[in-house]
Amino acid sequence: MAAAQILNLRRMNIGIIGAGHIGSALAVRLVSLGHSVQIANSRGPETLKDVAQKTGATPVTAREAAQHGEIIVVTIPLKNIPDLPKDLFAGVAADVPVIDTSNYYPLLRDGQMPELESGALTESEWVQQHLGRPVVKVFNNIYADHLENKGQPAGTPGRISLPVAGDDAAAKQKVMALVDELGFDAVDDGSLHESWRQQPGTPSYGADLPADKLREHLASLGTERTAAQHAEYLANHARAEKEMAAQGIKLK
Repeated sequence: MAAAQILNLRRMNIGIIGAGHIGSALAVRLVSLGHSVQIANSRGPETLKDVAQKTGATPVTAREAAQHGEIIVVTIPLKNIPDLPKDLFAGVAADVPVIDTSNYYPLLRDGQMPELESGALTESEWVQQHLGRPVVKVFNNIYADHLENKGQPAGTPGRISLPVAGDDAAAKQKVMALVDELGFDAVDDGSLHESWRQQPGTPSYGADLPADKLREHLASLGTERTAAQHAEYLANHARAEKEMAAQGIKLK
């Protein structure tokens, strides 16, 4: 089969809702891989000229990005999830995977959310409730610069791995294939209820672990988060946020 035909088979339409660091990094990489990428923010496509120039993605509205996607990425601040259009996914086929990249930053950005403080829900379970669609959690525990620049071919020693959590097996498999194409090993992190293992404050957050080490670490944590684990990781994250604040780091 000719190379052009192979590329055509792999080319996908991908909609990205959120043009911040992660959204822009994904857009750069996905466009470079030959995918058709549309990107949206909360202020309208006319404000995305610089992002379009940098990434090669086409600026659109959030609804248009959702309609475009064979895979949809929602990568906006957690506190802004409830502000998305209620009919965002109207007409979008049920088998289209929706990726959630969000992280909870109560001090620097989001304010306190009772369900997340108590541990009643994981971040992505909370997002899923608000979106009314199954989501797959990934790209939340890697720095945007590393996502854009540190992907490597499959089989490369020390290749960075990314945990992928979700309840829909077919959607998760599509997303894991995309992770591999972007240059990272995809490691199954179980159900969305188990995605606490990749949230801020946990040892794998931002650690860029290879697949064998990540699998070993996830297994060591168990599947049901204990009260002690929840308290420990909240405290870890609180310390990290305070350090970021002291350094003048601000989150969008």
